[in-house]
Amino acid sequence: MTQKGERIEEESFMIIERSLRRIHPEEFLPVVKRVIHATGDFEYETLLRFHPLAIRKGTEAIRTGRDILVDVKMVEAGINRKLLEKFGCRIICNINEPQVEVIASSLNMTKAEVAMERVVSKDHDIGIVVVGNAPTALLITMELIEKRLLCPELVVGVPVGFVKAVESKEALSRKPYPFITCLGNKGGSSVAAAIVNALIKLANHLTN
Repeated sequence: MTQKGERIEEESFMIIERSLRRIHPEEFLPVVKRVIHATGDFEYETLLRFHPLAIRKGTEAIRTGRDILVDVKMVEAGINRKLLEKFGCRIICNINEPQVEVIASSLNMTKAEVAMERVVSKDHDIGIVVVGNAPTALLITMELIEKRLLCPELVVGVPVGFVKAVESKEALSRKPYPFITCLGNKGGSSVAAAIVNALIKLANHLTN
């Protein structure tokens, strides 16, 4: 980022800081502010929900170099790879694998469901699961965790839309394991990436 760009970002965060209602504990505010910055939408302060251990577990997963599983390429594209590379984390996205569409069609599943399931049979050390687009990806993630086929430190679930999006996020918000989600129809890839980027910056700060 250029110096001018950095100044604009700093000013943006100062404006956000002054406008916050501060309804969340201090440790969650970096995520809240980064999501508002990415979306321009202050409503996220009231929509975001955090498990008490979400920040701790998410930053630990990054600092120990565990992989990040995402549902779609748009989430992957939005994550700050430059900072992430410092920790040795890989971003895993299976949605565009040729076999995914074939399997999804034959089993009457969505591509997102198949893409998330495929990670179980592969040699990945998934520390964080991030769903920003497909509610079915979040639903299958929770199912895999229930079956102990997937054991992430944190689930970021913010799918956007009107079909199963609200229900899937409400279900995640009641889980006993660490999560970050938002209620309602809002969400999306930019929100998911913003949450991960906030976690990466926090992890980076903790190591300096």
